Amino acid sequence: MENTRRRIFLIVLLTMVFHGTGTSVEDDGPLFLDYYKEKCPLAEEIVRRSVAIAVAKDPRMAASLLRLHFHDCFVMGCDASVLLDSYGGIVSEKQAGPNLDSLRGFEVVDEIKYHLEEACPTTVSCADILALAARDAVALRGGPSWNVWLGRRDSLEASFSGANQFIPAPNSSLETLIANFKQQGLDVGDLVALSGSHTMGRARCLSFRQRVYDVNFRGKYELYDKYKRYTTFRRMLRSICPKSGRDDELAPLDFQTPARFDNHYYLNILQGKGLLGSDNVLVTQDHDGEILKQVWAYASDQKLFFASFVKSVIKMGNINTLTGNQGEIRKHCRFVNA
Repeated sequence: MENTRRRIFLIVLLTMVFHGTGTSVEDDGPLFLDYYKEKCPLAEEIVRRSVAIAVAKDPRMAASLLRLHFHDCFVMGCDASVLLDSYGGIVSEKQAGPNLDSLRGFEVVDEIKYHLEEACPTTVSCADILALAARDAVALRGGPSWNVWLGRRDSLEASFSGANQFIPAPNSSLETLIANFKQQGLDVGDLVALSGSHTMGRARCLSFRQRVYDVNFRGKYELYDKYKRYTTFRRMLRSICPKSGRDDELAPLDFQTPARFDNHYYLNILQGKGLLGSDNVLVTQDHDGEILKQVWAYASDQKLFFASFVKSVIKMGNINTLTGNQGEIRKHCRFVNA
């Protein structure tokens, strides 16, 4: 198997065509489109193929790769700090509350990095891999695609405390969510658009138990639930997630189309059927009604949601990026270079 992979990428290397034209990339510049056009022409194709294989094997992996990019960017910026394992003086962000036994996809990133190192040694950063993999994962599940600005470099450290502090909790209030996003330079519009990521993937019972058994939340919807639709939904969630135990039992974030990236998330929360407490507060705690207007707009127009999501995910991918001589290009995404 190892020899086969090496032969494949030797062929890739022999067939590479380096273009003399295109966007010029300075060593100390910001992010660029076509950053690897000359340095590693097949970089995006290598990522795309690897993600396609991983998602074909496990459709849930699409949501996991998108979530990796999110959890990376919200801690110190989009610098691949989330990928570092604990060793030496580094305490891994993987051990933090929001990530422990929850974040996944690390082996897929390892595989992508292996192929890129074979094709273009010490050239493509792990942070750029996360940004590209998130884009490809969304597109593979029926969502939009977009041009990824590249040239990020990798962090030399992780922040265990930052992961515990800055990643929004599944039971966050709307006020807390707005503050979390504002701290990253993201506004309320970005919050609503990026929350649409929960149109695919699954969450653990531990993440939505409080939302299922919260009397106040339940009462708000049951008061107007003439046909008992919300009551039925709550009973289904209770059958998956009891008051205690079965913490790792999984439920789809979107019961209608759990493996597709679409606008059903917004239809769900309008009916009180968002899986996480932090989903439903977009509607229940929006006293001014501005967020509700945006939710209705996305529920009514999938193209509008896609366009807004693309704008916001690109903005998120630019949070505190390391460029130029900052950080490094890791040879292995789990460890800083020796």
